[in-house]
Amino acid sequence: MFTWFRNVGQTVGSLTASLYITLRYFVQTYRRRPFTKSFEYPEQPVPVKPRYRGFHRFDLTACIGCDKCARACPVDCIYIEKEKAVAPAKGFVVTGFAIDYTKCMFCSLCVDPCPADCIFMGSTYDISGYTRDGCIVDFAKLPLTVAWGQDTLNPTAVMESKRVSLPVWTKAV
Repeated sequence: MFTWFRNVGQTVGSLTASLYITLRYFVQTYRRRPFTKSFEYPEQPVPVKPRYRGFHRFDLTACIGCDKCARACPVDCIYIEKEKAVAPAKGFVVTGFAIDYTKCMFCSLCVDPCPADCIFMGSTYDISGYTRDGCIVDFAKLPLTVAWGQDTLNPTAVMESKRVSLPVWTKAV
């Protein structure tokens, strides 16, 4: 008989605790301010955590064209174009490094296998545009200040890079 009362007491206690939590979150939804009151999003960037996995940062001057990041990508959204280097130099010259962000799932699996540490996950979270063509970013056609700089992947620079037919940068031999 004592165990029955104990079980009923525990059941009522856990039920009231769960109802209290539900009621607390219910009240918080009506007291919460809109997102635009907390953050002035279009004018100022939203603060992100240090380990946030946003759009990539890529250093083409350090890339050796090993293709390991493209092979590690589970959705095949990284496209690398490379050419054999001229006779005195060894290896490859990367002429195109494009990422299709309509396919990318931001898993960060492309960052780990890179032996030259030239690809990182950045903190940029918005490259909105009017077409899906703007979601395919060719880092070889972006200026290095945009591709590797602090203010990475602004939509204006991405759309301007679509008009460039050749890579903007040249690697010193």
